[in-house]
Amino acid sequence: MRHDRAVSEIQAGRVGAVSRDGTHRFSKDVTDVITLLTGLGVEGDAHAGTTVQHRSRVAADPTRPNLRQVHLIHSELHEELSQQGFEVGPGQLGENITTEGLDLLELPRGTRLHLGEQAVVEVTGLRNPCAQINAFQPGLLKALTPRDADGNVMRKAGIMSIVLRGGQVRVGDRVGVELPPQPWEALQRV
Repeated sequence: MRHDRAVSEIQAGRVGAVSRDGTHRFSKDVTDVITLLTGLGVEGDAHAGTTVQHRSRVAADPTRPNLRQVHLIHSELHEELSQQGFEVGPGQLGENITTEGLDLLELPRGTRLHLGEQAVVEVTGLRNPCAQINAFQPGLLKALTPRDADGNVMRKAGIMSIVLRGGQVRVGDRVGVELPPQPWEALQRV
């Protein structure tokens, strides 16, 4: 993470797609608008709730707070995966919001993203992709978790967040970035 960037140097992005699904399936259905609910997540989405909703996490400890209320992926990842021979579009990796023009993986923990006119989410960490991704497309897990020059796993499957202020989010909405106070904390898996 580049810790020397000032707030003004980070470009605002835009919403490229929004998705939700009321059942625990791998991919989510693309729609025109989603509604974020404060402290819960996406209205009508299976992962909305104050406590963990992902089935593996519920099995481990259903009382833990839900730090994965809203999943965001940058559309540039879809383009990168396409160059590696994968066909991935908005919502197919289970994300609720697909952004454009914003390097989500470089944001520090605690960054607030202003989505549209009202909604605000706070970035909690990186999505930790699981083996289900290989059932979607064989080899995709490896493409989403390559290793850097030092052998450390890089997680590219997007970021997770919690809803601080609800509101509707639509395709084309601006995504404003509000960085937390320094020192910035690099994103870890949640």
